[in-house]
Amino acid sequence: MLLWAAATFGDRGAFFEVVVGAGSAGRVLAARLSEDPGVRVAVIEAGGPDTAQEIHIPAAFPQLFKSDLDWDLDSEPEPGIGGRRTYLPRGKTFGGSSSMNAMIYIRGNRADYDGWAAAGATGWSYAEVLPYFRRAEDNERGEDQFHGVKGPLTVSDGRSGHPLAAAFVQAAKQAGHRANDDFNGSTQFGVGNYQLTQRGGMRCSTAVAYLHPALERPNLTVLSSALAHRVLIEGGRATGVEVERDGTVEVVRAEREVILCAGAYESPKLLMLSGIGPAAALSASGIDVVRDLPVGEGLQDHYMTLLNFRTEVESLISAASPENAALLQSEGRGPLTSNLGETGGFFRSRDGLAAPDVQFHAAAALYRQEGLGPAAEHGFAFGPCVLAPTSRGDVTLRSARPDAAPRIVHNYLTTAEDRDCIVAGIRIALEIAAQRAITDIATGPFADTPRDSDSDAELLAWAQRSGHTLYHPTSTCAIGAVVDPELRVFDVAGLRVVDASVFPTVPRGNTNAPTIMAAEKAADLIKGSAGKGDNGAAGAVR
Repeated sequence: MLLWAAATFGDRGAFFEVVVGAGSAGRVLAARLSEDPGVRVAVIEAGGPDTAQEIHIPAAFPQLFKSDLDWDLDSEPEPGIGGRRTYLPRGKTFGGSSSMNAMIYIRGNRADYDGWAAAGATGWSYAEVLPYFRRAEDNERGEDQFHGVKGPLTVSDGRSGHPLAAAFVQAAKQAGHRANDDFNGSTQFGVGNYQLTQRGGMRCSTAVAYLHPALERPNLTVLSSALAHRVLIEGGRATGVEVERDGTVEVVRAEREVILCAGAYESPKLLMLSGIGPAAALSASGIDVVRDLPVGEGLQDHYMTLLNFRTEVESLISAASPENAALLQSEGRGPLTSNLGETGGFFRSRDGLAAPDVQFHAAAALYRQEGLGPAAEHGFAFGPCVLAPTSRGDVTLRSARPDAAPRIVHNYLTTAEDRDCIVAGIRIALEIAAQRAITDIATGPFADTPRDSDSDAELLAWAQRSGHTLYHPTSTCAIGAVVDPELRVFDVAGLRVVDASVFPTVPRGNTNAPTIMAAEKAADLIKGSAGKGDNGAAGAVR
């Protein structure tokens, strides 16, 4: 091991469960596991409390990009999009990326989970995960066979109703697409308004929903501004986590389990720093190999393109007015409650598909340059993402330093299927853009937004130079490859991964709700294994 790691550690004593990451999954686990007053739970979080007002005011979340609340990652040059690097924002605060996302509540498609189960992820079929979606949820529409009430996570209809977002839905219906008032119900196809993780018009992150109510529990300890260096493995078992806090390196001991909830980029990085990963790559970085596993492989993400249009209709760039602030505060509605992507829909790129392979988001403002472009004029945007990508990337180490960002390559649009899908999606967008609901309000395309007359090759080239992530990385510690169906790391006792990295494939939709579901399910798995001695470790051996 390198000299920088040979420090004198403090010792905080042992906790039953040590959770690394206070994001969408970690906050759920912290709350659920600490419900038992006899279980001491520690949560290690590199960021701090979610006190910034930009977190809680929905329309303000883009202001968090490239701030100190953002991990501010970048990909390596992506071969499928002309060698461009892409900006990858990830939340570095209580609630993680659920504190800086667009709050869209989408579960994915039944086919996703049934596909996982058919491929060997026992217990993860749609029928088996639906109860965990319902348990987490407090849907303002009430309870039915698909939705739950009285859960920690408030799910509500949007309170902005911006006319520019509504115009997309109207135009899509004019183009012949069906309306859908519940993308999480009996069918996913169609267009409509997204439900949001909001409470009273404000963001309802997992920190708000799960953590804040649990903070007063004496058996829950949160270590903020604490960078996890590695998991300690002794005799084939995870025994704690080495962390750096206030310039001091110390050990947080785990009597029962260490649970990584650091996300699809950071969880594989932590495993590799701990000696768990591809043996040749670890040895090349000077890391002793504990277990040779395909950690970091199989990365998936949704690649998105947006058509931008100018308009004289007032957009969200003028939302931050005193009048709108007063409306938000007094009534919990108005433009400041907007999540930007208020409306959207799910489509087929070609006939014969049983589940959608294209998703749209529509924003009541210009959205360009990966969300970092200046908003100097009124406009709106909508466009497709590749919803069921066949491309795969990977996450690897840049160095053995814990403070070094990982190397990330998604391989966007490197397969013919994904290229065909994005072009078909753009064609759908152009058809919608030609409808009266859009032409009546658009004063023209913004910048190099494509036209219907462009060839497929021109549309693909445009997508390659203008597209970006939809912020949904998954599958780098996937069930069947790195963890078993109970999310236990193969061949290492007392170690689990619980976040979007365990998904065998990226779900068809925004990934926050599936991540929360996975943590709810994991909490039951962990509670069920307690008292079995060695964490049921034999079941985690392939």
